[in-house]
Amino acid sequence: MKVFVLDTNKRRLEPLHPAEARLLLREQKAAVFRKYPFTIILKEASQEQPEPLRLKIDPGSRTTGMVLLKDPGEIVFAMELAHRGQRIKKQLDSRRACRRFRRARKTRYRKPRFENRTRSKGWLPPSLKSRVYNIETWIKRLQALCNIQAISMELVKFDSQLMQDPEISGVQYQQGQLAGYEVREYLLEKWARTCAYCGKTDVPLEIEHIVPRSRGGSSRVSNLTLACNRCNQLKNNQPVELFLHNKPELLTRILRKARAPLRDAAAVNATRWYLYNRIRQYGYPVEVGSGGLTKFNRCSRNLPKTHWLDAACVGPSTPSTLFQCHNQVLQVQAMGHGSRQMCRPDKYGFPRTGSKPSTKKVRGFQTGDIVKAVVLSGRKIGYYKGRVAVRATGSFNIKTESETIQGIGWKYCSLQHAADGYSYNY
Repeated sequence: MKVFVLDTNKRRLEPLHPAEARLLLREQKAAVFRKYPFTIILKEASQEQPEPLRLKIDPGSRTTGMVLLKDPGEIVFAMELAHRGQRIKKQLDSRRACRRFRRARKTRYRKPRFENRTRSKGWLPPSLKSRVYNIETWIKRLQALCNIQAISMELVKFDSQLMQDPEISGVQYQQGQLAGYEVREYLLEKWARTCAYCGKTDVPLEIEHIVPRSRGGSSRVSNLTLACNRCNQLKNNQPVELFLHNKPELLTRILRKARAPLRDAAAVNATRWYLYNRIRQYGYPVEVGSGGLTKFNRCSRNLPKTHWLDAACVGPSTPSTLFQCHNQVLQVQAMGHGSRQMCRPDKYGFPRTGSKPSTKKVRGFQTGDIVKAVVLSGRKIGYYKGRVAVRATGSFNIKTESETIQGIGWKYCSLQHAADGYSYNY
């Protein structure tokens, strides 16, 4: 991954190799402007004209891949953005449960007002809208750091009827070289690219009917799983209950997972046009491609399955060869900007904390900042770097890559990256 460069007037320049950026920093010709994504700012103006870049996006329900591509196929920047839609949905469910409990209590009558509420055209639930806003936020950030001139995005539509019954009539659009890619890709994601019966990975997998077709089983996705060739041959046309009669736990897990709803496919379907219309407002030419084309491009170039490589293979403009000068991918997790909750209750509903503090910052730090702590004495001696959770007492918690260190004094901490609603890792 290359380093973004700005001149002293914050004009976007050509991204540099990390070695060149280190040299500029060592010679004090530049300073660190931003840690994530790593950006330096020169101490003088420049008239350099940067080459145009193409931003490629692979939107997903849980994780979105984003790649900056330069001709003739160089990957300048790659990142994977993990969304927080599932967490938002869980919080909304909890809030709804509390609201219903209040209505059921024997308190004064409060007239219901839900019939007065209306939804605007194109309304999306908050859990889905957050996915769109996360992507839009990072488009704006990358736009300020480099010369983006075009955007490619995967405008995939999961046909839920076809996924439930691949034999549905009138599906000529599924015929040809890319036929069947959408259903296979969904099964690979659903079953984590492992054999459902023996758990093998990194082996060729076949689509297997849980209830054999010879015994009345359908081709719905809820009746499909993945199996290696050996397990597929051993099961043959046996009922799954007979084949796994000595593995009741595995049988229960497979039957429960097979009935999982198509939530991720529905989330992508609901947000694809909303995201497309938002991206078009930036004025860039927007190229779109199907999920089948993305997989075809990736497989024809012998690339492994990752979100950022899927993004690099989006659209018909994908070069015949892709290369990266510095093999590094930025992992970004959407965390939000805190909570408006005034009091934290315990599991019985009684308050366990006082009122909400009047200020977010404690000793110049706030929860979500990425800090570096060097403790030279005491039981917590060591070097720590990670996301901080502040306390009014000045004793902070630091979440590193492997663990959470509690009780680090604020005097040992130095700010590396101010809280911006995301956590970062490489």
